[in-house]
Amino acid sequence: MMIVHHLNNSRSQRILWLLEELDLEYDIKFYQRDQETQLAPPELKQVHPLGKSPVVTDGDLVLAESGAIIDYLGRTYGSNDWVPRRNSKRYQDYMYWLHYAEGSMMSPLLLKLVFDKIKTTKMPFFVKPIAHGIANKVMSSFVSPNIKSHFQYVENHLSKNNFFTGDGITGADIQMSFPLEASLARGVISQVTHPYIAEYVKGFQSRPAYQKALEKGGEYDYSD
Repeated sequence: MMIVHHLNNSRSQRILWLLEELDLEYDIKFYQRDQETQLAPPELKQVHPLGKSPVVTDGDLVLAESGAIIDYLGRTYGSNDWVPRRNSKRYQDYMYWLHYAEGSMMSPLLLKLVFDKIKTTKMPFFVKPIAHGIANKVMSSFVSPNIKSHFQYVENHLSKNNFFTGDGITGADIQMSFPLEASLARGVISQVTHPYIAEYVKGFQSRPAYQKALEKGGEYDYSD
């Protein structure tokens, strides 16, 4: 039986969604974040040396990294609907967005999360203006412009396409789901500023498989 090692409030939720879309049988082993650090528990290192989630075990195979898991599941248990035929344009688009999500888009979003946390962390009064000054400088000169550029790029793409590879959902859409829905939930973007992204997120969140995955996965606040 396939097992998903699932951390609460994490990107592993999208793996559950894909498994539901593929109508596969699987078990979930739940892990809870440390209340203070919000990091994964050490038990996850017994499954994979890095101790991160998601991790999927399929027989003797241990898979980590969302993109690798999504690609494996699509190739092994899906069809050309989930992983387009090689050498086709849809396949090139699939590969691009599958890697773009974590390789490009998530980087400035994670930096924003870190620098926002710095601004709310308790620290000595004489350190606070220095830390806040550095955080504000990095945010204004690097992080915010990059976030704006990425979301405008995705907004333009979705204004012309129903899904990331054209007319049908693929693993690339599963992979791209987290940065988009998390950013809407956190107020990084909105329906007013990015209507096509908002409509796209509303569409996939209403899918029966997505809703079923939420029921099985438990709490999900787009933390990581």
